[in-house]
Amino acid sequence: MSQTNQSLLTRRQNVLPTGLGVAFPIFADYAKNSEIWDVEGKRYIDFIGGISVLNTGHSHPRIVEAVKAQLDRFSHTSAQIVNYESYVELCEKLCELAPISGDKKAFLLTTGAEAVENAVKVARAKTHRHGVIAFQGGWHGRTLLAMGLTGKVIPYKKNFGPMPASIYHAPFPCEENHVTEEEALHGLEMIFKCDIDPSEVAAIIIEPVQGEGGFHQLTPSFAKSLRKICDEHGIVLIFDEVQCGFARTGTLFCAEQLGVEPDLMTCAKALAGGFPISALIGRADIMDAPQVGGLGGTYAGSPLGTVAALEVIKIIKEENLLEKSQAIGNKMSAFLENLNSPMIQHIRHKGAMLAFDIVDEQGNPDVDQTNALKSYAFEQGLLLASCGTNFNTIRVMMPLTIQDEVLDEAFEIIGKFFQR
Repeated sequence: MSQTNQSLLTRRQNVLPTGLGVAFPIFADYAKNSEIWDVEGKRYIDFIGGISVLNTGHSHPRIVEAVKAQLDRFSHTSAQIVNYESYVELCEKLCELAPISGDKKAFLLTTGAEAVENAVKVARAKTHRHGVIAFQGGWHGRTLLAMGLTGKVIPYKKNFGPMPASIYHAPFPCEENHVTEEEALHGLEMIFKCDIDPSEVAAIIIEPVQGEGGFHQLTPSFAKSLRKICDEHGIVLIFDEVQCGFARTGTLFCAEQLGVEPDLMTCAKALAGGFPISALIGRADIMDAPQVGGLGGTYAGSPLGTVAALEVIKIIKEENLLEKSQAIGNKMSAFLENLNSPMIQHIRHKGAMLAFDIVDEQGNPDVDQTNALKSYAFEQGLLLASCGTNFNTIRVMMPLTIQDEVLDEAFEIIGKFFQR
């Protein structure tokens, strides 16, 4: 007897903890490019992409072949025990591509949270300071230090305290949350006056586009203000590009659009097209600060991930995914504008990293209608995700390789919801 979604859900509930949620009551059987088929044969358009991991689509044939070829050679040695060339080659590529001038170095890890935690470790080793400033609404991961840096309590931080020490949160400037750049800078100033002297701050970490916080965008002017503050006080500036990196925003790294160079950058998610790998890239003098043996990890820089990532870099260039990202974002933004629905507010995007808010007649966040849209879309075969500190933001993360006809089909589903 073939499995059903419900039978598998029952098995899941029996052995998985309640805290490990799942967005949809289905189990994947097969996926290709921008589509997923469940174990009962129903097909879904994927506008989530494994949470912005699958910029190159599900099971891109070039990535599959690269990983198969590596599996025939070896699957693991632990890079700090026995080296392999693909690890070095990927770091060379990342240093070449990262928008940081001067000498650079990189090393590889497994998850975005690991990359973030190692960015903090490296910054502390370089500066011999302890403080780290993050931003309200920011998302940096689920491990304890990364969770402490994350600026959203429910569901990520509640009941898991106390959080690590020496972490402070400044306001993130964005129109949607009614925070101006002046107010955000004042909040940062007050941290320096009331909580920690800037001479004790090792790093300031920020997402060029907030992920879980609602796809709010760091402006070039605020980025320049942060760069100036960091330069004045000897603070390491970290750009967390785990979610917004690798073509999602229309450039390989979102930092390219800001006119500001960070000292360190994290990347993961779309780096290897679905294989777990992450990276920290930065100025060589900072990256060399930790002592020998202070960096690493058993699975860090998996050879399966390194060969996949090298292929992703080629695919982004050869299949023009930067241009496609921009085209998709522009097309969807225009589509949402043309719906002319009072429920849709604050459409915002860089490339295909697009989000919009659902509001009620008074313009207040409408969580019920946000959930209703997700439920309706799911029933019609479209997977949508929400985010934001008010839980009323729809974010789209479809593969950049999505077929035009599939994209139009998804638009039709969304349009019918707002035209009911």
